[in-house]
Amino acid sequence: MKIAVDAMGGDNAPASVVEGILKTRDEFQDMEFILFGKLNQVKPLVKDSTRISFVQADEEIVMNDEPVKAIRRKKNSSLVLAAKAVKEGEADALFSCGNTGALLAAGLLLIGRIKGVQRPGLLSTLPVVSASQGGFNLLDSGANADNKPEYLYQFALMGKYYAQSVRGIENPRIGLLNNGTEPHKGSKLTQTAYQLISADKSLNFVGNVESRDLTNGVCDVAVADGFTGNAVLKAIEGTASSVMHLIKDSVKDANLFAKLGALMFKPSLMGIKERINPARYGGAVLLGVKAPVVKAHGSSDAQTVYYTMKQIKTIIDGDLLAKFEETFHQEKHEDQ
Repeated sequence: MKIAVDAMGGDNAPASVVEGILKTRDEFQDMEFILFGKLNQVKPLVKDSTRISFVQADEEIVMNDEPVKAIRRKKNSSLVLAAKAVKEGEADALFSCGNTGALLAAGLLLIGRIKGVQRPGLLSTLPVVSASQGGFNLLDSGANADNKPEYLYQFALMGKYYAQSVRGIENPRIGLLNNGTEPHKGSKLTQTAYQLISADKSLNFVGNVESRDLTNGVCDVAVADGFTGNAVLKAIEGTASSVMHLIKDSVKDANLFAKLGALMFKPSLMGIKERINPARYGGAVLLGVKAPVVKAHGSSDAQTVYYTMKQIKTIIDGDLLAKFEETFHQEKHEDQ
């Protein structure tokens, strides 16, 4: 499999991106990479170019660029050239740590939607308290601010197939994010979406779920509109970061005995830090487009890039896109 990489996207690019790619390349013999970027910055970071090729990109899309305008105007940017490589079949997936909106626009405008998918959604994987559960998926976590009930129903289907193919959950529990667990709760959007999702007996629908219960593992896939999903995503990420800062500050300000106790518990604390770190679960995946489009956080380090490459490999190995195409193409014909 061949991955098109926007080597210039992200706060620590290209160094952290290239380092993560090299680590992945060395571990997985069936992965190749095309690095798009300013080669005078990228090439010196690669001592061994085995299964790595390079494409010069004279332009760069930065974080404050307006997404659609940037895609249309900066046609020689690393992100646009990487997306075109996927569109033309030269690569199997697109990866970037850069401008999220621009990456979504590239996925929609250049790579394109799968037939029958009304709106692609952004799926994120977030931590839960139980180590054995391995997190939960949140979909949509920011691709669509305005939604229809049919979009949320399709997010439930896509989330199911992702959880099965990528996470290995045979019958994933699907929950609808709402302001209460009762079926009648919520807006007209969530009430109608509830009826659509519950009517599909192929889904293991557990009903409405509240945001306070997500990290306790109430479901494997939480379905939400993009506005709400993005707010929940950032709240969870912010809480995880704040908890670690509180622990660190408490230890720093404590007396000698407390510091000695903290030293004894340091391995356990480091384990907690790793478990609640969203980066270890990979990037956010734009589901519903014709190839995997995956976004890692702008501040990603090499280890996060490596985790995300493993995630992309699992998506491709699991043949997730073929399942989407079969399901939504069939669904479209049934509607007609």
